[in-house]
Order: sequence, then C-alpha cells, then structure tokens
Amino acid sequence: MTIIALLGNPNSGKTSIFNIITGSNQQVGNWPGVTVERKSGRYKKDKTITIQDLPGLYSLSPYSLEEQVTRDYLSLTPPDVLVNIIDSTNLERSLYLTLQLMEFGIPMVLALNMSDLVEREGKSIDLEKLSYRLGLPIVKTSAVKNRGLDELINLAKKIPKTQALDYDHRLEGALSEIAKVIHSNRRFDQIKCFEGDKLALSVLTEKQLLEIDDIVSISEKILNDDRESIIVNERYDLISQIVRLCVTESEGKSIKLTDKIDQIVTNKWLGLPIFVLIMWAVYYLSIQTVGTIASDWINNVLFAQWIPNFASFILAHLQIVPWLQDLVLNGIIAGIGAILGFIPQIFVLFLLLGILEDSGYMARVAFIMDRIFRKFGLSGKSFIPMLISSGCGVPGIMATRTIEQERDRKITIMVTTFMPCSAKLPIIALISGAFFRQASWVAPSAYFLGMGMIILSGIILKKTKMFAGDVSAFIMELPIYHLPQIFTVLKYAFNHAFSFIKRAGTIIFAMNVLIWFTSNYNWTFQNVATSQSILADFGRLIALFFAPLGFGEWRAAVATLTGLVAKETIVGTMGVLYAHDTSNTHQLWEAVRHAYTPLSAYSLLVFNLLCAPCIAAISTIYKEMGDVKWTMRAVGFQTLVAYMMSFIIYQIGFAIQSSQFTLMTLLASFALATGLYFIFRKGEEPTYELA
Repeated sequence: MTIIALLGNPNSGKTSIFNIITGSNQQVGNWPGVTVERKSGRYKKDKTITIQDLPGLYSLSPYSLEEQVTRDYLSLTPPDVLVNIIDSTNLERSLYLTLQLMEFGIPMVLALNMSDLVEREGKSIDLEKLSYRLGLPIVKTSAVKNRGLDELINLAKKIPKTQALDYDHRLEGALSEIAKVIHSNRRFDQIKCFEGDKLALSVLTEKQLLEIDDIVSISEKILNDDRESIIVNERYDLISQIVRLCVTESEGKSIKLTDKIDQIVTNKWLGLPIFVLIMWAVYYLSIQTVGTIASDWINNVLFAQWIPNFASFILAHLQIVPWLQDLVLNGIIAGIGAILGFIPQIFVLFLLLGILEDSGYMARVAFIMDRIFRKFGLSGKSFIPMLISSGCGVPGIMATRTIEQERDRKITIMVTTFMPCSAKLPIIALISGAFFRQASWVAPSAYFLGMGMIILSGIILKKTKMFAGDVSAFIMELPIYHLPQIFTVLKYAFNHAFSFIKRAGTIIFAMNVLIWFTSNYNWTFQNVATSQSILADFGRLIALFFAPLGFGEWRAAVATLTGLVAKETIVGTMGVLYAHDTSNTHQLWEAVRHAYTPLSAYSLLVFNLLCAPCIAAISTIYKEMGDVKWTMRAVGFQTLVAYMMSFIIYQIGFAIQSSQFTLMTLLASFALATGLYFIFRKGEEPTYELA
C-alpha cells in the first residue's frame, strides 16, 4: 500500500485534484477552510494507492488548527510521498510552503497546477531550471482541464524512498552557511533547508540541535534580529532568486481582466452595494420568481392531485384500513410533499451561488466583509464559515478551525448559524409565497437579517471581557476570475438538492409519522379531532411562550419546536397539521394565510431563522467547543437573540399598524434600547483566562 499526501496553499486546486483522481466528492471552494480535516480516498486507477487530502495552508507554523493537523500528520505518521500542489500563477507565494516541506525529508513531487492560466498571463516557467534548482521532479497539471494528473500520480508512486533528502547532509550545509555569516559578519545568501522549530527537526540528534541553537543565537546578535525572522527572510531571498531564474514574463502586458473587475467589485464604496444587489437578485430569482415556477407545479399538481389521487386509488383498491390510509395521505404525503415542493427553489438558489463561487466572486465577498467585520472587532476569516453555512451550518461551524484566535473562533461558532442554510429555505419560501408574493424584498431580507445579526452580535460579544482582544489577521489569495464550469456548478446544486431530499426521506419522514400520530390521538390513544389531540395539548402549553411574538397558535409552536430536529420539519409539520383543514391547490398557503397576519408570519420567520440550530449543528458546536457549558451558552445566546428580535419586530410593528401602544410596546422599546446600549457601550478590557 502506497500513501500519497496532497499539500498546497488554499485555492491551489488541491481538493479538485483529489476529487478527480479518487472520484470523491469533497466540497471545493475559493477560500481557506473548505478542507478542515485530512480526507482519504483510493486512486481510481490503482486501488493500492491511498490519497490523503490535507488542509490547505500557507506555511507550517502551527498557528491555526489546519496547520497543526498537517504538522502532526507529517511528523507522526508521514506518507510515502508528498505531492505539493503549486499555484503556477503565484509561484513565489507557493514556494515558501515547498521549502518547509522539503525539511521533512519525505520524497516529494511538485504539481505545477493552473499551468494553462500562466500562458494567458504572458508568463513562462522553465521546468528544467526549476526542477534542478529545487532538486524535485515537477509535472505540469490543470485540474480544470484534467491534464497531467495521471502522470503526476504515476511519477509519485515510482519515487523511491532513497530520494528523500538526507537530514545530516542538509544540516551540514545550513550550519556551514550560518558559520559564514558569523565569520564574515554579513547576511548569508540562503538557507535552503533549515527550520528553527524542533518539531520539524525531530529526527536530529540532541547534539545537532544544540549546535543549531548556539549558531543561530550568535547570528541573532550579529544581525540584530530574531531567529524566526532570519529564517523567513532568507527563505524569501532564496525564493526570489528561483523565480527570477525560472520565470519570464512578456513586457508591456496590459492590466489583467481580473484586476479591472476587482477595481469595481472590491471598491471601497461600491463593493458592498454590489454584493447586496447580487444577493438580492439571487434570492429573488430563486425564491420568488424562477424557482417558484417549478415549485408551483409540484405543490399544485404533483402533490396536490397526481400523487394523492393515485395513492387514494391504490389504498382503496387494496382495502387498506382507514387509519393507515389517513397516515399515508395526510401524514406522509402531506408532510413530505410540503417539503419536496421547495426543491426547485433550493436547486436554483445553489445553482446561482455555485456560479458566483466558481467564478471567483465569493472570495471577493470575504475580502469586502473583512473591511466591515474588522471595524466591529471580527476578522474576514469569520465570514468564510458564514458563507459555508449558507449551505449547511455543520461544515460552517467546522470551518472555524481556520481562525487562530480562540476568542474570535468561539464568537464565530456562536453566530455563524444565523445565516439561512438550505434547511431554512422552505420556511422562507412558505412565508414569502403565502404573504408577500409581490414583495421582492422579503426573501433577500432573510439573508441580510442573518448577516446583520452576525455583525451586531459580534459587536456585543466582542465588548464583553471574555471575548475582548485583538482581531485575527486575515490573509487570502483572490483567485483569477474565470467562466464557471458547468459540471462543477450543476454538481454543486444537485448535491445540495439531493442532501435535502435525503433528509426528507429519513428524519423528516420519521417526524411526520410522529406528528401525524400525536395529532390524531389523545392521551388514551383514542382517535380524535386534531384540536383535541396529544399534540394540541402540548402545543397550547408551549404556545404561551410564543404569544408575545405574534404566533401563539399551537400549530406554529409545535412546528417551531420540531425545527430543533431539522429545520425542514417546520414546514413538514405544518403540512401535516393543516392537511385536514384545506383541500385546494394551495392548501398550505391558504391555511397559514387564515391562521396568521403578515406581521406575525414574518415574526415566525425571523425566530426560526435566528433561533438555536438543528441537533446536528448543536452536536457540532459541542464537538468544536469541547465543553457542555460553552455549547449551552451558544445555544442560549442564539435563542435569546431570536426571541428578542421577533418580539421587537412584532410588538413595535403591531403598534405602528394599529396605532395602539400597550405594555408590550413599552417592553419591546425597552428591549430595543437595551440592545442598542450593548452595541454602543464601551468595551471591556480583555481577560486572558477563558473558562
């Protein structure tokens, strides 16, 4: 068995290459943190070869979790061969990691990826000179065009272990260079393979380590600099020499198209309005126009006529007992149908988001938001998990591992699920379609409400003593703009739609059966009207909690509670509970229109967007926090924010609509004033002891 590990900078095409050569289906994105753990797969053309996909990183300094994952793997369980994926369009940046990897003494091959883009930029890389200068075999590759990948793996598996760099030999060279500095009192030209970190040199003897310490200590005194800076500077000097030797660029080349576009979309003043306009268009097209056409057919024809009529005919023909017929028609079909009707809207949404991501625009959004987040005490790195959370909160929470500062990481975990994920789209589509069909602002407002609460919550939390502190640095390479790959975008959209369908056939199916049973039987297990059922009694009890929010109706309360299992079940539960009440083509829309006002429906939407996430996300929060107390803090904070926002929106909105100012209006005004106080108050001094 041969183990080959893929390593490279974020956005170098590493995960794309992994997917192609293994046939796997990892998420590919234009930002760091997509691969937060090492993933394994078998090479498609040779099952004896295992491919490890390691987190993307810029260096091996263990400042973040993904860097620590990689260092531990290389030091403790090294692979047979390293394949270093290089971004050909930014050779100088990529080679820094290459020099560090060479120090591990593991046989290595360089994959010069995106080689097709280099030619477009008018550049030429001399592979022979580069290979000779580094002493490494090199293969030109293109993940987008699937070129050179088989050649890369075939070359990697042929490299014998004897080609690994010899530590003693390299150490002698490094010590010799440093000694020259000491004797000549000048800066040494290069340190090819030297690392002051003892973890990287764990194979060296104690005597050799002491020798390094002695020599570098003398160098520090002579050069008036610390050892880390000395090593970093000399590495970059060497890299500059290599690039000058191996890379040629045509003169007089005009500014690149990418730069021209970035002058507009990342402009200090235009960047944010352009982003708002684009996201408004994305949600409006997917939720309220294009996606609605197919959803209407599924709701009005497929699940309102064809499937129920066919099921009724089959059940009657088979003489199935009445209670089982009711379960199938009003429990399973009504509940699942209410959910699956939103699949076209979900597909269109992620199709559009996939186009934005694959073109390179979404990486610019992180850059734009960094300028905004930094003003409020957060880093642009916090926005990357939020972008990922628009698909699902679980990988979004896991992506916080790229944030170095523990304070910023915990804040991001606590607020990232405010972003509307795919599971929340059905409730957005339901409220938008039933109450605001002609209002183009409602569906996009859900996205910007989530983002706004992330910023406001970040401000509040950052001003508390336990979260106060400096902001994490954010460095991110912006990819070149390119036309989205049709296959990649469709795959991205299909994966999210299929994931939604899979949940509908498992968790939501089970929940619908439970909801049907408890809504049709009382505590003595007698079949009764829905209003006399077990679920109705329980719903009326918890509805008191939601009454100040405008939806103190027992069915809405029960649906909200089931959202803790999976957010999709909110609409599925409503589909089951309202199945007996209406029989027209828009039965669920008509039912909720009779049960709620537009204001109370929007309050219902706000609460379910912001409140505690599903069980899967909560368990991921616990895994990342590593503590029950911190998990409860996160869930409690999210629920409190959701309740206060819904309370303020409904009570103040009701007062404005009715011109009636009550005690509830006063309490809502006080809650608003309290929130503004925590936003604008002076921050606390940081404490460096986190519980």
